[in-house]
Amino acid sequence: MKSDETAVKIDGLTKKFGDFVAVDRVSLAVRKGEIFGFLGPNGAGKSTTIKMLCGLLVPSEGTGSVGGHDVLRESEEIKKNIGYMSQKFSLYEMLTVEENIDFFSGIYGVPKHKNKERKEWALQMAGLQDRKDTVTGTLPGGFKQRVALGCAILHEPPIIFLDEPTSGVDPLSRRSFWDLIYRLSGEGVTVFVTTHYMDEADYCDRLGLIYRGRLIAEGTPLELKEAHMKRDILEIESDDLVGTMESLENKGIESAVFGSLLHASVEKGADWQRELRQMLEQDGISVRRIEKIPPSLEDVFVALIEVA
Repeated sequence: MKSDETAVKIDGLTKKFGDFVAVDRVSLAVRKGEIFGFLGPNGAGKSTTIKMLCGLLVPSEGTGSVGGHDVLRESEEIKKNIGYMSQKFSLYEMLTVEENIDFFSGIYGVPKHKNKERKEWALQMAGLQDRKDTVTGTLPGGFKQRVALGCAILHEPPIIFLDEPTSGVDPLSRRSFWDLIYRLSGEGVTVFVTTHYMDEADYCDRLGLIYRGRLIAEGTPLELKEAHMKRDILEIESDDLVGTMESLENKGIESAVFGSLLHASVEKGADWQRELRQMLEQDGISVRRIEKIPPSLEDVFVALIEVA
């Protein structure tokens, strides 16, 4: 359940490592119960921002609060009131699932009278009731991530930070993990999640797009598509991906690779489907399909970084 109250707020947050600016004057606000996605390529500054919000790194400049606690002066209070799941798998692989849950229950100070209830909840959430004695390191990646999420929120924090939580797991496990995130958000938990998977961005209530340490856009997925896509997107399937891209570039048309397809960015209005087919076939390229499609968030991101 979303609220108008603010759970996370930062203003001009900056982190420098020597002369390198990892996070450059980022400002944003996240409402209670919201799923806020922090989207950007590897090295954009996502993890550094999360670590500052979780009290693990001290900001170089700027201000911020998490759950009403100041990121500069109250880092220990922040740590008590959040859940944090790091990019790198954080559980002890030599321990069993149950032993990991017991260990993190102690770390997070779960009251003894709630230990059994919270353990059962974590096992049920991860779908591992029958495998609680399994050594964690032998589990598939998707199950490991579910156990890690369960351990991170055993103490029922109102705000959780998930840093690349689905990195390296298969698409089905990623979708299952997002079902868990939806469930938590529905219970009023604020979720701040980083990802470089563009398809996951559509799962979020709102997004912040970060590139080279700077926040370049913010809004709902629909708002970003409407505000930043001033051109049409054509999806092209041909027998020569590289040749098609080179042919388009020679004609001043921007394109990007999406799997085995190309997305070309063209001005609105003209009959580009017919014109592009003719131009490419003149260059000896066999075109299977050219189709106008709704822009994806990856198209939006590509358009934004071209002017960033």
